[in-house]
Amino acid sequence: MIKLIAAVIIGVAIFGTGLVGASAAGEARVRVIHASPDAPAVDVYANGARVLSGVPFQASSGYLTVPAGSYTLEVYAAGADPSSSGAVLTVSADLQAGTDYTVIAIDSLYQIKGRVFVDNNTAPAAGKAHVNVIHAGPDAPAVDIALSGGPVLVGDLGFGSKAGPLPVDAGTYDLEVRVAGTNTVALPLPGIELESGFIYTFVATGYLGGEPALTVVPYTETSAAHVAPPSAGDGGLADSGSNNALYVLGAAVLLTSIGLARVAHRASLRS
Repeated sequence: MIKLIAAVIIGVAIFGTGLVGASAAGEARVRVIHASPDAPAVDVYANGARVLSGVPFQASSGYLTVPAGSYTLEVYAAGADPSSSGAVLTVSADLQAGTDYTVIAIDSLYQIKGRVFVDNNTAPAAGKAHVNVIHAGPDAPAVDIALSGGPVLVGDLGFGSKAGPLPVDAGTYDLEVRVAGTNTVALPLPGIELESGFIYTFVATGYLGGEPALTVVPYTETSAAHVAPPSAGDGGLADSGSNNALYVLGAAVLLTSIGLARVAHRASLRS
């Protein structure tokens, strides 16, 4: 059985608890997820200031509370000197006060791209969980997320798209990722445990026909999870030194807590 460990997102593990969602006037929340399967670890800069260092594939920054405003996020190979190296990815984001966002790097390195999603982190009703799904598998077709042998929960989700939040009863489910509109299973997901009050974002990443293999990575928030504001830096997100230290510690928590947060299933199409 696959048990999704709750409250292991880096920001939750490190920065504390409170209410879900950006709450302070003039503030937004943003998390960054590295989902480009063949890209190396990266450094992330915001408005010219380094805010995350050495972010590996599948890692998340967790939600960071930031001043609302316009940001230019630049991604470099870890350790690269921005004064002499070009950014591998540049993403512009206008962050509105009181709103949560996910900025995610997807696709293969040679055509890497960024997506900015608005996140609805409203707390689930009693006895419910909320499920979001992001399709970040570069060579996978549009997919359906369905109960094993049963009805479709999320239909025709294309690469680079997000669906959710979908309210579901808390419980344990056998799910499967199907080629959209068919019964062809690209990835079985048995024993998925969804706990009451939790908000899950499942990111399908990796290659259907290569390495690293297609994987579904869970990122989890609770209805009590909140991120305290980081120290202000030149780029507005965080002071690079203090935030980097917290990121390294948070990454260690994430890796030891959920074993790379990986549901390790090799994809195999079968008719």
